[in-house]
Amino acid sequence: MAVYLDAATAAPLHPVARQALLAALEDGWADPGKLYSQARRARLLLDAARASTAELFGVREDELAFAASGTAAIGQAVAGVVAARRRVGTGIVHSAVEHSAVIKAATMFGIPTEAPVDRDGRLDLDAFASLVLAPGAALAAVQSANHEVGTRQPLVDVAEHCAAAGVPLLVDVAQSAAYEPVPPVGDLLTASARKWGGPAGVGVLVVRKGTRWEAGDDPGPVDVPAVVAAAASLRAVRASAKVEADRLSALVDRIRSTVAATVPDVEVVGHPTDRLPHLVTFSCLYVDGEALLHALDREGFAVSSGSACTSDTLRPSHVLAAMGVLTHGNVRVSLHPGVSEADVDAFLAVLPSTVARLRAEAGVDNL
Repeated sequence: MAVYLDAATAAPLHPVARQALLAALEDGWADPGKLYSQARRARLLLDAARASTAELFGVREDELAFAASGTAAIGQAVAGVVAARRRVGTGIVHSAVEHSAVIKAATMFGIPTEAPVDRDGRLDLDAFASLVLAPGAALAAVQSANHEVGTRQPLVDVAEHCAAAGVPLLVDVAQSAAYEPVPPVGDLLTASARKWGGPAGVGVLVVRKGTRWEAGDDPGPVDVPAVVAAAASLRAVRASAKVEADRLSALVDRIRSTVAATVPDVEVVGHPTDRLPHLVTFSCLYVDGEALLHALDREGFAVSSGSACTSDTLRPSHVLAAMGVLTHGNVRVSLHPGVSEADVDAFLAVLPSTVARLRAEAGVDNL
């Protein structure tokens, strides 16, 4: 049976999400904005899902809204702040390793400026502080932890610099929300339910009170059953987050050490300790990333290669390039609660021979 190791893209649908989705289809199909009885039942489900999610995010219910996806939530966050602060300017400062959705939104709605990171993917705070103090800065965006290498960002320090500059901060918590409490900092927060085992098509947008933000066009109807399933699965994963994070972190430690010891000419990237518990990326010299992905797929392992969200462009990962590490021949392994120790051992058993075979086929073995 194939082993799925790409939870950072989308975690398998959580059993609780499946149960909640099926149950909500009975009463949540109507438009919650109408006044008849079916609509009122749907509204009750939507309000309960919002209350549950807001509690887990540590925010007020009226600060949280659901979007069509994590990408849509990011777009709404960026567009709303730029529209509200257009007299200040349209500058958007973001880390060089932000999710592609943030970078695209910054380019679409403002004038982006990248803040550099170090070789572990951690933000250069001095450079960031200078950028947010520059005239015309309307928004800053720094993710809670990186989606490709797992490195956490120093959000408390980031928030202090933003507050001193009077620039609102957008924090994307998509990768961390399943395993870690949502950080108490950030004027705006975004997330994607499919990262924690919820259904695709549900994003979360938080705009804290006091943040200058203008709502755009009506985003359209909310998929109430999907939202209910997303809220239920978030509560389920957060209930076991500590135990599961400890288990997965130990497995990632094993991957990091074993890959470095068994695969020649490999670079394991990202901060070795201050990182998310479920994610690791490594790059293999003399190997094409796409070829390695397909070879591992034939062995029964689903992983990501290249830039996790833009691999269809065939460009090197902007995250790895910004870090100054090897950008080709890279593999991102991201675990979920369904991954066992045996699954990881099986992956580690086939990886060295798979890399060696590809190098031999390319004529670069025995270097």
